[in-house]
Amino acid sequence: MVVKIVTDSTSDISPEIANALDITVVPVYVGFGDEVYRDGVDISNDEFYQKLATLLVHPATSQPTPEDFAKVYSDCSKEADGIISIHISDKVSGAYNAALQSKKMTKEECQIEVVDSYVTSVGLALIVMAAAKLASAGGGLLDVFEERRRVISRVYITGLVNTMKYLLLGGRLDKVTAVMASILDIKPLLAFRDGDIVRAGLVHIYQQWIDRLRKFVESYSDIQDLAIAYSTEPEQANQLKTRLGSTFRDNDIYITQLGAGLGVHVDPGGLIVALRRE
Repeated sequence: MVVKIVTDSTSDISPEIANALDITVVPVYVGFGDEVYRDGVDISNDEFYQKLATLLVHPATSQPTPEDFAKVYSDCSKEADGIISIHISDKVSGAYNAALQSKKMTKEECQIEVVDSYVTSVGLALIVMAAAKLASAGGGLLDVFEERRRVISRVYITGLVNTMKYLLLGGRLDKVTAVMASILDIKPLLAFRDGDIVRAGLVHIYQQWIDRLRKFVESYSDIQDLAIAYSTEPEQANQLKTRLGSTFRDNDIYITQLGAGLGVHVDPGGLIVALRRE
């Protein structure tokens, strides 16, 4: 049985990984005023962050349409007996609901299962990649579907941003909290809980960033997969990777760049870490 894996571009899975694991990535949309782009298709990550830093208008993102998913499902069904479509948390994006609508629209006999990952970015990537590896090894639809349930329950994600400005502009933070954080020069530590983004702590200086992320990883002794996502500073990701080398296999840490999906909320210099427990 051939099982195809589909996700959205908020997973921040690189084209190289997507090709290697036969993962189909459906792009979200990012708009700067009247200019709308497909994430990773019409606009690269570097182009996105350049616009984010220089344009006065703050970008907005929107989920793929049901029609976008329907086309992907139709294409995948030509080669697959089943499709598992895994997406960003339903509490922070409408991608999951759009995929569900598309499932109802799709006429192909290929069975489609739509999954809410309850996370995003590299947390979502770890779930998707685990499913894709099982599918490529010959796992059937039920095998892959059950495995993603186990994996989702064992994925944890946290991150740090340099300023609350973009969280405020993106509607993820109230103005009073953002102003007080700016006055006190406080940087927020963020995490996912029950599918939503929450504040998990505060730090004052950059070195505390690295220490908090390192301690987050070191608090787990049974890590199977580990991933880091950066917005514009790859050297920060590499520095963290080096620090984590004593806790986890350095050469097995997956590093990628945040795309527009989460980049609208995470400023230049932000870091996200996700891990999957055994």
